Amino acid sequence: MVASLTTYGSGLTISQSKISQKATPDIPATTPLAEKISKDLKKRGFKFLGPTIMYAYMQAIGIVNDHTIDCFRYRLIENFK
Repeated sequence: MVASLTTYGSGLTISQSKISQKATPDIPATTPLAEKISKDLKKRGFKFLGPTIMYAYMQAIGIVNDHTIDCFRYRLIENFK
């Protein structure tokens, strides 16, 4: 079992990050990467961690920037990287 979700998340790299280029709010609730990570973590003993929760976690730690390109936060986040 993974020691913690933080330990697992630290293994994800910026090269795996996703940047939204959408101009409309068609932001998904999950992605294939979130589904893959969720399945892997379930195999490692996590019991309540679906792809939507994993996707929200990826957004929170900066793997995903799903602010639309017309949102003021989009540029702030991109400039931070």
